[in-house]
Amino acid sequence: MPQVKIIAKNFMDMVAALPALKLDMLYDNGFICEAVLRSLPPLAKKYVLQMLYIDNSIPAKSMEEWVLAEGLSKHKNAIDRLTQLRVFLETVDRKKETSYILNPKFQSNLRKYLMYGGVSPREPMPSSVTVRLPSLEDLEAYALEQWESFLLQLISPSQADKPTNFSSSVMKVFQRGLLSQRDKEAPRLTEKGFQFLLMDTNAQLWYIIREYISNSEDRGVDSADLISFLLELSFHVAGEAYNLNTLTEVQRNTFKDLADLGLVKLQQGRKESWFIPTKLATNLSVSLSDSSSRKQGFVVVETNFRTYAYSSSKLHCEILRLFSRVEYQLPNLIVGAITKESLYSAFQNGISSEQIISFLQQNAHPRVAERTPSVPENVTDQIRLWETDLNRVEMTPAHLYDEFPSKDVFEAACDYARDNGGLLWDDSKRMRLVVKAEIHMQMREYLRRQKQ
Repeated sequence: MPQVKIIAKNFMDMVAALPALKLDMLYDNGFICEAVLRSLPPLAKKYVLQMLYIDNSIPAKSMEEWVLAEGLSKHKNAIDRLTQLRVFLETVDRKKETSYILNPKFQSNLRKYLMYGGVSPREPMPSSVTVRLPSLEDLEAYALEQWESFLLQLISPSQADKPTNFSSSVMKVFQRGLLSQRDKEAPRLTEKGFQFLLMDTNAQLWYIIREYISNSEDRGVDSADLISFLLELSFHVAGEAYNLNTLTEVQRNTFKDLADLGLVKLQQGRKESWFIPTKLATNLSVSLSDSSSRKQGFVVVETNFRTYAYSSSKLHCEILRLFSRVEYQLPNLIVGAITKESLYSAFQNGISSEQIISFLQQNAHPRVAERTPSVPENVTDQIRLWETDLNRVEMTPAHLYDEFPSKDVFEAACDYARDNGGLLWDDSKRMRLVVKAEIHMQMREYLRRQKQ
């Protein structure tokens, strides 16, 4: 079964993919320069700071001397990342020797940042204007509720606690890969969609943001401007209120979509309106690996294939249904079993055994997460075996031919099918043969000519 890979890129991968002209324009914004610096690997950060006050280019050979021999692979990775982001500009002289110089725009803005310190993109609103703001705990609960409601709309809209009308901008993200819809039918999850639901929450978020940006041109929004705005958003303080009037019309429309996803909370006062960033928004400029803090797991898998999920989340229940049989649900416990039938259904929907095992391991309850392995080996081995069993038989559309008038006609037909790469099986005693469906019409025409 061919597997569809979903790659969740972070912002810096999208920044690096921009054309050189747009990338240089982004570096006019000091917040972008700071975000890029924060995202770099440690060795790349060191190189940037070393060259921050050097205006001349440095030969590549000289830079190789900055590390020991065993660190050359990390050195190469750092240089590659810096050149991808155009933080380093590469030059080649007449002797074909390579040198690197720090991007002048990036260098200038970073110097200002180090000399004068960073400032917030906009000042928070005074508490005398805003109503009582939610606590960080309430804000995190809100973000989780919005995200779960969003995912429940994908899996099973009937299970959502409240009807949520997502904007066409957000829905188009899913129409492009995670959802499919035929005329007069409800949207259905695609193979990518099933795989998406088993991903880590941060990986899911990066996937959505990447697709949202890729789809921006269709909404008349420049992708570079959107990346710049979202990176700037990451420099706001989670839990603080910021005036919506400081935003452009395009940015306000973007915030409506971000509120659907739980990245910001919108509030209306008597005279003013404001937005409150959640931690999902303030982590946008951090790399995927850095932002993926391990959450407390909730699943216990036993050697008899029984599963116990200590959760009251409807979303968790629906995700478990993707590959297991849910038997009953208590207020804080979901009891089920991993069966051959439930796994076959998952495999047919494009979910692989490795994705299921990874989900169970990443979401293992703390009591079993400390064990090695956290999921019993007999369970993981059997999940892989059942996937292998499903893939053991390969289906090929074919046609059976029999009742040949003579041995000579039968053998000639076998030779014809073999020469055209369509012979699958033949029985010379009973004069029967099976050919691929793709040469069926050719075979019929050949046999018709033999009768004449």
